[in-house]
Parts: sequence; structure tokens; C-alpha cells
Amino acid sequence: MLKRYPIRSASGRSFRNATALVLGLLLLLPAALEAQTVRKYSNEFLSIGIGARNFAMAGASVASTGDVTAGYWNPAGLLGVEPDLQIGGMHAEYFAGEAKLDYGSIVLPVKETRRLGISLIRFGVDDIPNTLFLFEPDGSINYNNITSFSVADYALILSYAQPLGNKGLRIGGSGKVIYRNAGSFAEAWGFGFDLGLQYAVKNWRFGLMARDITTTFNAWSFSFTEEEAQVLQSTGNSVPESSMELTAPRIILGAAYRWPISESFGLLAEANIDLTTDGKRNVLLSADPVSADPHLGIEADYKDFIFLRAGIGNLQRAVDEESPVDALEERLVLQPNLGLGLRFKGVQIDYAYTNIGSRENLLYSHIFSLLLDINKKPSASGESGS
Repeated sequence: MLKRYPIRSASGRSFRNATALVLGLLLLLPAALEAQTVRKYSNEFLSIGIGARNFAMAGASVASTGDVTAGYWNPAGLLGVEPDLQIGGMHAEYFAGEAKLDYGSIVLPVKETRRLGISLIRFGVDDIPNTLFLFEPDGSINYNNITSFSVADYALILSYAQPLGNKGLRIGGSGKVIYRNAGSFAEAWGFGFDLGLQYAVKNWRFGLMARDITTTFNAWSFSFTEEEAQVLQSTGNSVPESSMELTAPRIILGAAYRWPISESFGLLAEANIDLTTDGKRNVLLSADPVSADPHLGIEADYKDFIFLRAGIGNLQRAVDEESPVDALEERLVLQPNLGLGLRFKGVQIDYAYTNIGSRENLLYSHIFSLLLDINKKPSASGESGS
């Protein structure tokens, strides 16, 4: 959530330098993409998100994030954590518990004005039946031959943030180590980098997050026994070969504004737009090679103690099933989200009620996350962080 502290305007020189850096990286993207073949929706488990607050706000967080989750949303926001140890964690289940998303992170002070963040994410489906040898050579079924395996994706994110000129302008970067595996059959190692900026002026916050700025790669290797390969071929399946999977850069732009309604009440609104560079996607503004996906979140707070949140995202065009088959029509669908947060003496519990499936099927999930401040020191200004 939005951190409250005295804001000084960034110097014009620092702002110009940061702008030039970002523009330079953006100008390099077309050349990088042209020289490599990317796979659409690669490493999508890193697009789900973390933290119940951010889910409730439909992921509109790159400008206002200022706690331990900033290592994922925008590493520049780690500077919103005061010089203490801060720990965060989350567990979420999808599709009636079939898939599980777990997340944990920690933020450490490097110096008074620098922060280091470490985050670990796992998304996996466990206890998947392996029926390759269900049938015996004579055609009979032997259920004792059924084993199980897991398919899981892991990401270790190391983040660093520091001011750029003064408190108004921040810069942060993250290095990602990715490991993906499917039982004993396949595994992949990958590496990538993110770059984030935040700029604060009066009640405004602006953010930019460049995910996979250098193009993230995953090197896949497959390991099948001769017997397993024969089963795959006999059932009309091909045996996969080692390959390279590339994830194209994604640019997220955000702007947030906070209204101090009174001494006790405040209201924050943030709008983000995701610019993907891997071709047409089913989003509100679909084009090749860049598609745009907007999302909006709001947060109301009372004495920095209780928070009510809502968000709208995942705007897509879907075929209207009630339209005639010979004249199918499209309509706009969206994903609503709601949430609640409580903060007391360095402990913050957040809850989100979010739709992770189709709007018609109402596949809602309950997501909880926890944030802890350890050995918290009073700030010099006497104001609390967020």
C-alpha cells in the first residue's frame, strides 16, 4: 500500500537520466525480439501474481507497491520498507485444490537508503497419476503400475533498490532463477532480469516495470527411459527433444493517486496497463507485436488499520454463446476482485476474493497473505510505513 512520508521533487537531471535509461532499453526490444524466436505465454506462472492485496486490486500495483511484495511487482518499491526486517508469505489453491501457489519473501536493509529482497515462488500440481504402464503387454489392466508425479514451477527472485537522485525517484532491479520440472520426465533452468522505476510527487505515484527486459530463457531437457519412449510412440505421441524457450519482455506502466479524505480516512486509486511484446493476445487492445491489457484497483483505508479493496482486470472479448451459430457475436467480459486487509502492530493480514476462471463459471478463490515487521524501529518523522 502507499507509503506516507515527506516527498521531495526529483531533480530534473535525475529524472531525465532515468527516462533516457528506460527509453534506451525499450528501443532495444524490437531488435532483441527480431533476433530470437519467443514462445507466447512462456513462464506464465510468474504472471499470476502474489499477495492478497495485489490480487484484490487486480494487480494494479506497480506504482503504489511499497512492501515486501515489491520484489515481484516492482523492485523499486522495496524502498517503501523502513530499515527493518520484513517478511511476507502466501498460500493459495486453485481448481478445488488441484493447483497450489506458495510464496515467501524477505526484505533486508543494505544501507539506510538501499534494500535487498529475496523471494521464492512455487506453483505446482501434485499427485498426478502416471498411467504409462497401466496396460500390461497382454492388454490387461494393472492398477498397481500407476505411480504419481508432480509438475511444478519455481522462481528465486533477488531484488535490489536504491534512490535515484532523491526520495522522489527510485530504481530497482531483479535477477530471476527459474526451475521447472515435470516429474522425472523433464526439467528446465532459466534466467532473466527485471527493471523497475517509481516516481513520487505530492499525492501522485508513477511506476514502470520492465519484466524479462533482456528476454528470459528456459533450457529444457527431457529424460525418458527406452520403455517409456516406446509407450509414447506406440500411442501416437512424439518423444520431446531438448529445446530453448524464450520469454518476451513485458512493460507495465502505472499511475496512482491518494486522496487524504480526512485524518482517519484515505482513498487510493491505481491504473496499470500491461504491454506484452509476443504478438496478439486475447486482451482489450490486441495487436502485433504489442498488445495492451489495462487493469484498475482502488483501496480505502481507515487509520492505516483496516483496508477495503476492489479491482477490475482481465478484460477480454468472448464469443456470446447465446448468439446464432451462423452469426456469432463477441462481448466484453472482465474479472472482478474484492479484498480486505488488517494491520496492527507490525502484523498485516490480507484477504482477496478473486475469480481465476471464466466469469460465467464463477471459479472464485479465497487468498490470504501475511506480512510481518520484525524489530520495527520508530521512523524519524513519527509516521508509519506501509
